[in-house]
Amino acid sequence: MLNQIKGLHHVTSMAADARQNNHFFTGTLGLRRVKKTVNFDEPSVYHLYYGDEAGTPGTVMTYFPFPQIMRGRPGVGEVGETRFSVPKGALGFWKDHFAAAGVAGLEEGSAFGAGWLRFRGPDGDGFSLVETEGDSRAAWTGGGISEAAAIRGFSGASLRLNDTAATAELLGFMGYEKAGVEGNVTRFILPEGNGADTIDLEALSGTPFARQGAGSVHHIAFAVPDRAAQLEVRKALMDTGYQVTPVIDRDYFWAIYFRTPGGVLFEIATNEPGFDRDEDAAHLGEALKLPSRYEQYRDRIEAHLDPLEA
Repeated sequence: MLNQIKGLHHVTSMAADARQNNHFFTGTLGLRRVKKTVNFDEPSVYHLYYGDEAGTPGTVMTYFPFPQIMRGRPGVGEVGETRFSVPKGALGFWKDHFAAAGVAGLEEGSAFGAGWLRFRGPDGDGFSLVETEGDSRAAWTGGGISEAAAIRGFSGASLRLNDTAATAELLGFMGYEKAGVEGNVTRFILPEGNGADTIDLEALSGTPFARQGAGSVHHIAFAVPDRAAQLEVRKALMDTGYQVTPVIDRDYFWAIYFRTPGGVLFEIATNEPGFDRDEDAAHLGEALKLPSRYEQYRDRIEAHLDPLEA
């Protein structure tokens, strides 16, 4: 069993409109944009990162906004819901705040002893806020949401699967422990994680596979402290039979990827070097940052990208 994984690092999804996406996460959710760069494999589109003040692993939601991309179709083989942690008692504020902002899909409930508020992103993205006691992570309040209600980071995510058995075994290998079952949902928690340490497996036998598009999660990333730990995880996964990519430099972390038995793309990302490696911490996410190989094309890239602020 692995012991290097500390919880989620980031979740990366796709969107249809960069400006709308930026407004929703920085305005409606009150997160900080901690990096404005481009998709390293398709530099004609942005890669936007939102999180806490520093972009701490376990707080960062990222997006590839592809103009005019088709809306995704929900199904199995994907992350069904990304969940954010908020203080206990904050859901009333958020319900009113979302209603005033015209946010879709509002639904209240509880699971595994905690209240939640479900909502939809601009592209139909599946999200919820989960009331979490004892989450000591500092909130970013620069977006206008008070300390008493602001998002602390992820609480976790749910995976929709036809069959949960093989993925449950994988999570156990990754250090997660089974914490309970409610209906068709099995919960796994990483002991002594970074706060973003809960994964739910939702069994949906016979459900068609998802079609990826706007509103779909592209991949979900798990955090390890450094490159040495990442190499240990990579070797262990490959020894177990998984096909894992070589280490890829993403400028703000190093990444490896592998496809899970249920079809979800997992990434293992390092906490180092962080989002302040090329930008002062006070000005994160303000300037367009490009990988060195694209710097010579900056004028052309900037001319193609729409401004994020109206």
